[in-house]
Amino acid sequence: VVAAFYPLQFAAERVGGDRVRVSTLTAAGAEPHDLELTPQQVASVSDAGLVIFLRGFQASVDEAVAQAGGANGLDAAAGIPTLAAPQGEIDEAAANGEAPPTTDPHIWLDPTNMARIVAAVATRLSTVDPAGATQYAVNAAALTAELTALDASWKSGTKTCTNRALVVSHEAFAYLAARYGLTQLGISGLTPDSEPSPARVAEVADFVRANGVRTIYFESLVDPKVAQTVAAETGAATAMLDPLEGLAGGSTDDYLSVMRTNLDTVRKGQPCT
Repeated sequence: VVAAFYPLQFAAERVGGDRVRVSTLTAAGAEPHDLELTPQQVASVSDAGLVIFLRGFQASVDEAVAQAGGANGLDAAAGIPTLAAPQGEIDEAAANGEAPPTTDPHIWLDPTNMARIVAAVATRLSTVDPAGATQYAVNAAALTAELTALDASWKSGTKTCTNRALVVSHEAFAYLAARYGLTQLGISGLTPDSEPSPARVAEVADFVRANGVRTIYFESLVDPKVAQTVAAETGAATAMLDPLEGLAGGSTDDYLSVMRTNLDTVRKGQPCT
């Protein structure tokens, strides 16, 4: 099994267990948005029994799956309701003469969406390897139970937040915010290395001051300077909120532990009693 990036790798490893060998196209510590595949990776996509990817998120992976004929590909977003890309991101792409994004790809940050991905992986693995169908179903059920508990923790843990505005450096958290009654405001767009305009930074700073926002969130794999700039201008604190696009090299965390840490971070930053 070849997984395009970390959350899909996690799902494949947990559902597949010892019946599958999983590799990922996005190396630990690498930012997945602008992934470029090596010839060896393109060949691995063609040779894999199953390729789990997110259509529209990584253009080079989409191209490799199409080049391989597409029969071994599983689009993790298929059947999951998606959110529209932020208008600012659409406007920025148009201004640069680029094709504008149509949807926000960060579906995995809602644990109920991860449960849907897990179910799709189990179904597809059972088709590829019918002898393992029972084991895949058992593994998927166990992981789904953990995701259901995670969702319950997020629901109860964010119910009492005194500020519902989640101000983030990178607009990766719309699905999480929608699930738990929060509102995301991003300094940068969907692509974490995009540079916000001075006008955008000033607009967000004004919002932070006007709405009593205490914490500006930056992420693990990207320079925190944008969040630090707004925090310095407003007196807010900064904290790391992980979009789970990848794990740092050598990390012993997984999707579940990082999401639990994210919940602790949000509870302190919003804050929640």
